[in-house]
Amino acid sequence: MMQFKGVTVDKAANVYFDGKVTSRTVYFEDGSKKTLGIMMPGEYEFSTELKEEMDITAGSLEYKLQDGDWQTIDGSGVFYVPANESFQLKVQTVVDYCCSYLAE
Repeated sequence: MMQFKGVTVDKAANVYFDGKVTSRTVYFEDGSKKTLGIMMPGEYEFSTELKEEMDITAGSLEYKLQDGDWQTIDGSGVFYVPANESFQLKVQTVVDYCCSYLAE
């Protein structure tokens, strides 16, 4: 899906790692939410509360789930992070992403 309709968007950005990762939260009529963001090259670690779907729409990165091996996405791809876990990223180029927060 390239476009969302009937949503509310937070004007203020979510800013992480001294501005190297930013996103905006998008709220849907059904109560679900997503974040749309950009990551600059660098290494990052994030923690989750809910299960997340990370949809990489452009860029190159490597990701490692808590008990997994390093995996590569070059261009576009999707990975899932379980609730209450952390994951690591090695971002090689500017990455455009959409993170969906999923009910278990």
